[in-house]
Amino acid sequence: MKATKQFDTYEAPPFLSHYIMNIKLKKPIVFFDLETTGINPSTDRIVEISILKIFPNGKETIKTFLINPEISIPSEATAIHGITNEDVKDSPTFKMLAKEIVSLMDDSDLAGYNSNKFDIPLLAEELLRAGSDFDLKKRNFIDVMVIFMKKEPRNLEAAYKFYCNKELENAHSAEADIKATYEVFKAQTHYYNDLNTDVESIAKYSSQSKFVDFAGRLIYDENDNVIINFGKHKGKNINHVFEKDTAYYDWIQKNDFPLYTKKMFTELYIKFKQSK
Repeated sequence: MKATKQFDTYEAPPFLSHYIMNIKLKKPIVFFDLETTGINPSTDRIVEISILKIFPNGKETIKTFLINPEISIPSEATAIHGITNEDVKDSPTFKMLAKEIVSLMDDSDLAGYNSNKFDIPLLAEELLRAGSDFDLKKRNFIDVMVIFMKKEPRNLEAAYKFYCNKELENAHSAEADIKATYEVFKAQTHYYNDLNTDVESIAKYSSQSKFVDFAGRLIYDENDNVIINFGKHKGKNINHVFEKDTAYYDWIQKNDFPLYTKKMFTELYIKFKQSK
């Protein structure tokens, strides 16, 4: 059975101490990784989360939680991360842990490996389901995978081997993956002289598109107008769609879109109505 690990403080082992993060932190940054029941933010749930927090003074803390997803973990998911229904049957639910998770992340920028496309959208859904008031908009997001894909297109194991010259053991456990991700990021800040040393510029570089809603259903254009990025209205300004297709907003709310996407549509729809 996979044990739950929770550490208040974390002393970096030698392999993590090889590099010092070569960027300036104005506030803490949290590297986090999820193991889940699947890849759909609307229907899947978190079964493990590991949160590695780095403070501007260099202090590092880590906490890892096993989570009862309240749905069955498919065998296909267990085959990847090794977490079974038996492992989590007595674990707390995400809603029970939400307050502590938010407290660990609330003052921080966020980072991870493929986090902009996977971890952040799924975390946003879990937080909304738990009724947590966690503002994801007022922070930077660094995706270590995007940096790697732009510089050296491969996966986390290859990134770890390339930058750190080590084999990644226990891959697809949240804690092993996020430690490796953090080590890769520290190496990247030394390896590439053209990467600036502040979180804001690195977050911009590691973003593949300027998304409004994390799932990529809404994006910003070059003038920061919100554009629909799917379906029959793809490429259209959202206000023009609200003006011409009066049933569109209701259709979004009634169908199977991520909760965070629906929330962004609601905020934009309210602004549109107020502008009339």
